[in-house]
Amino acid sequence: MLGISRLRSGTRAAATGILLAALTLTACVSAPTAVMSPIGATTSDASVVSMLVTTTRAQSGDIGEPYSGERGAAVDINEVVVSIPPESNREVGEVQWPKKLPPNPEIDFATLSSGKIETAAAARKWFATHRKNNGRLLVFVHGFNSRYEDAVYRFAQITHDSGTGAAPLLFTWPSRGSVFAYGYDKESTNYSRSALESVLNTAAEDKAVGEITILAHSMGTWLTVESLRQMAIRNGRIPPKISEVILAAPDLDIDVFRQQLADMGADRPKFTIFVSRDDRALIVSRRISGNVDRLGQVNIEDPVIRSQLESEGITVLDLSKLRGGDSLNHSKYAQSPEIVRLLGDRLIAGQTITDQDIGLGAELGATALSVTNTVGSAAGVAVSVPISIIDPSTRKSLNAQVDRLGRNLDNSVRGISPLELGGKNICANNNNKAACQPRENAGN
Repeated sequence: MLGISRLRSGTRAAATGILLAALTLTACVSAPTAVMSPIGATTSDASVVSMLVTTTRAQSGDIGEPYSGERGAAVDINEVVVSIPPESNREVGEVQWPKKLPPNPEIDFATLSSGKIETAAAARKWFATHRKNNGRLLVFVHGFNSRYEDAVYRFAQITHDSGTGAAPLLFTWPSRGSVFAYGYDKESTNYSRSALESVLNTAAEDKAVGEITILAHSMGTWLTVESLRQMAIRNGRIPPKISEVILAAPDLDIDVFRQQLADMGADRPKFTIFVSRDDRALIVSRRISGNVDRLGQVNIEDPVIRSQLESEGITVLDLSKLRGGDSLNHSKYAQSPEIVRLLGDRLIAGQTITDQDIGLGAELGATALSVTNTVGSAAGVAVSVPISIIDPSTRKSLNAQVDRLGRNLDNSVRGISPLELGGKNICANNNNKAACQPRENAGN
């Protein structure tokens, strides 16, 4: 027994060491502090994002860092306005932290203003002012190891880069922003479940609000799914306005998630999940969580997992082959230009993703293809697309395109003359001279 105890202790120590080594890769340069001090004005060519921020964090009393990682006694609401540098000075997916204070809005993210919203009427007024034509609301729930300012600036980046047609609402929970605080952060998500449930219910009851999309990342997916489950159990259903839930790199026990879905019942929102098998943060999470698979690392090529996800009506985008993002491959959803645009163009808008959206092109099997182009398109189906997707409608569409591709390949081969295939020598040696004659509408 002593030997087993030592072995287990050694395994936990190794996992902890891996966690610290992996997570500190993203912290080689200390992030600046007190960046929330408002600068009041920005440059004429900068972009501005205004968001509603709800939080269960405790106030710090410091204007530059208004909320700490400790737990507050109530839900605070603020309007925060963030300046984003001109497009010529940044790349999509990037949060440009100031290297010194005050920030330079030409090259840095900067806080323009931040003010308390004291009443529900004031919150409704903010939404009325920032409401888009569709009335959609986007709620973002951040993940582990996130300070208040981390969450605010990341959501400002997502809102801007995705070009979403939704009013942005951030829910930020008490994370200490430390790799040593995994357990504290996890309990803080449980602490915040009822608060998030209340925020979502209030939004759903507002007649001015149209559909609601929730985007949650990492440990924030646990908070989100638990709040929705709690809402379903308490009220018998989830409000229909909450139509879309996007889970990015979910740090969720896959067995627990299956039960959470069952507890929500059939009338639940549509779920879309971003997964990546090279997510190093989730590899560590799995090792310190009983070696149970994390939802954000599922292998959708496994027929059992694929069948289960499809039967639940869940759309999954596998980003394993997509390069880019942070060094842990844990934030591809926000840092990959292709994905962050896809978020705004399709997912946040509540639309179905199709193969066209992930780069397969409108028609793989266009008529009159040459043999070279046809073969190139066929190869594109197999190896060029960096995103794999589980979605019944997409799979049906892709199958239809591959069928058309096959027919066009056959037509192209039969419709191209030997001269086009091999040059004059083939025709000179071909006994069937008619085959070398030009044909009208070849390839159709």
